[in-house]
Amino acid sequence: MDSAELIRLVAFLGTLAVMALWEFAAPDRRAEIPRLIRWTNNLAIVAIDTALVRLLIPLMPVAAATWATAQGWGLLTPLPLWLSIPIAFLLLDLLIWGQHLMMHHIPALWRLHRMHHSDTHLDASTGLRFHPLEILFSTLIKIVAVIVLGAPALAVIAFEIALNATSLFTHANIRLPDRTESLLRRLIVTPALHRIHHSVIPEETNSNFGFNLSLWDRAFGTFRPAPKGDPQTMPLGIEIFRTRREAWLDRLLTQPFRRR
Repeated sequence: MDSAELIRLVAFLGTLAVMALWEFAAPDRRAEIPRLIRWTNNLAIVAIDTALVRLLIPLMPVAAATWATAQGWGLLTPLPLWLSIPIAFLLLDLLIWGQHLMMHHIPALWRLHRMHHSDTHLDASTGLRFHPLEILFSTLIKIVAVIVLGAPALAVIAFEIALNATSLFTHANIRLPDRTESLLRRLIVTPALHRIHHSVIPEETNSNFGFNLSLWDRAFGTFRPAPKGDPQTMPLGIEIFRTRREAWLDRLLTQPFRRR
């Protein structure tokens, strides 16, 4: 478990550093709110999320996977590892896609998730900006899914690393070369694809729900290859949460409980 946590931490910090340097060297869009305000408050959210999960949930997904497979529980336990690992990875990715869809279409859950969407500019820090109650909800769903599936610990470690890394990558304020973009989006979610999901236009917000793989949106009819307007000037965020004050920690934490 200690090794798994260390691997996750190193992968997370490495990806965050690479994305931050890339954004600094070649940003794709300019931010309305200064970087210092956005990054300090978004990173503060991560610290609160991590502390609450550690405090309130004693069993993390990797530990749950180890425990479940030791008990012989789960749908995938009869399968050999070479088969159960990729299947578990794909099913967990589908689960997160479905959870994301649910966060948009159930009003109570949208109130939690809209804090993430209220960011008026996308960069790597946006990929960390999730309300603590949403993180607790998501962690519990993953734990239950891991136990039901009997997902191998290796699959869960790989999935958690991929989920963290792609959340940073897909929100990054970067632009890929056209040919690279065209090739990558056939399989995975790119920053240009995910930026459409953060449009102020509801039809665009309710599309491109994937974090890792783009195939789920293609399969279920929620894939949108381009926004209606110019991708470079497309407004992002939520119209009623556009002021600089809304980027501060206290406003982020209380946002789900405010009617406006």
